[in-house]
Amino acid sequence: MIAPKLPAPVRAMNWGGRQFRRLGIPLVRLDEESLLKAAQKKTGLSDLGDDYFTEGFLRLLRSFEEEADLSLIGRVIARSNTLDYLTNRLEMIEVHKQYPEIAREEIRRPIFIIGMPRTGTSILHELLAQDPNLRTPLSWEVARSCPPPEKATYWTDPRIAEVDAKFNQTDRLITDFKKMHPLGALLPQECVVMMAHDFVSVMFQTFFHVPTYAAWLQDETDMGPAYASHRRHLQLLQWRCPAEQWILKSPGHLWALESLIAEYPDAYLIQTHRDPIKIISSLTSLVTTLWSMSRERVDPKKVASEWSEYIAMALERSVVARENGTVNPDQVIDIQFEDFMADIFGTIRMIYDFCGLEFTPEAESRMRQFLDENPSDKHGKHSYRFADTDLDLAEEREKMQHYVEYFGVRSEDKV
Repeated sequence: MIAPKLPAPVRAMNWGGRQFRRLGIPLVRLDEESLLKAAQKKTGLSDLGDDYFTEGFLRLLRSFEEEADLSLIGRVIARSNTLDYLTNRLEMIEVHKQYPEIAREEIRRPIFIIGMPRTGTSILHELLAQDPNLRTPLSWEVARSCPPPEKATYWTDPRIAEVDAKFNQTDRLITDFKKMHPLGALLPQECVVMMAHDFVSVMFQTFFHVPTYAAWLQDETDMGPAYASHRRHLQLLQWRCPAEQWILKSPGHLWALESLIAEYPDAYLIQTHRDPIKIISSLTSLVTTLWSMSRERVDPKKVASEWSEYIAMALERSVVARENGTVNPDQVIDIQFEDFMADIFGTIRMIYDFCGLEFTPEAESRMRQFLDENPSDKHGKHSYRFADTDLDLAEEREKMQHYVEYFGVRSEDKV
């Protein structure tokens, strides 16, 4: 497994950035003052809400400077993304202040897909999003939430083109990423992006090497306020574009199931399962590719070592949440990856029955059309091997044994 090479102009830009750094000349600022001022200037707003976001924001900035080993383009990406979240936060708080009735929007029995990455969660989310009776947060409306989306222009809003243009930049920067996780303004977006507006999201450790921030997030953070903010985000999105029932997705929920259930006690959960060794192998490839956009040097073996621990923690917490009753058996359905891939529509019918939904002919027709138009190898095949991680197979299997035994997860022959 080798980190992908960036385009020649980007490599030249990063080389220039290194020379300026040697001379002590800063090119892209990642400090609190400049980012807050920029966001406030861009929006003309100053109210960032309560201070909950501040600790995560400052810890993330510190990790950017001290740990992330950011290249020049990496600093540009980090500043642009952080500024986007601050800007969106300012605008959403302002809309809520102007229209307090948004807080009365009901979020009824949301459905959360909570499996780890590479377990079929994305295709399941995309397929369920084809059902006109379900509402999925699309990438464009999460990235550019204000003004709130309107039903009449939901599929033609000019922000769609704006967000697609930004995704195209990513595709040009790392062409292999499409094979792993296609991007699109009209594709469903994950809750980790919504939670990034509070700066408490596993998304940051997926895109950047920020281990100190990640340790704080997973071990010390009260995620309750983040889920309250998540609800407010959904309320804003559905205010002028109604939702009968939300279908949501994020692996990040596995680290915080107690907070999720506390905020959404009536939620349905769909947990997807797969051999953890395959999860480690695939995620190592994915994260190595993502870090290559922003980091001067990427060692896939270090990625694997770090992410093996994150994965083990998330899977163990999912077991504990079942054992201690945090997750009620009546509100969760378990889906094995191999079973889902072998019988996609049989699995979907089982999910609909569990959630008390009607699987209409229209929904099935749309899903089948989506599958026909988006085969798994549409952008090329994503290849990865556990051998490239340099991890010890027996040790990793032992580390994940409690999870595997509890959920009856089958080992895959080829790892």
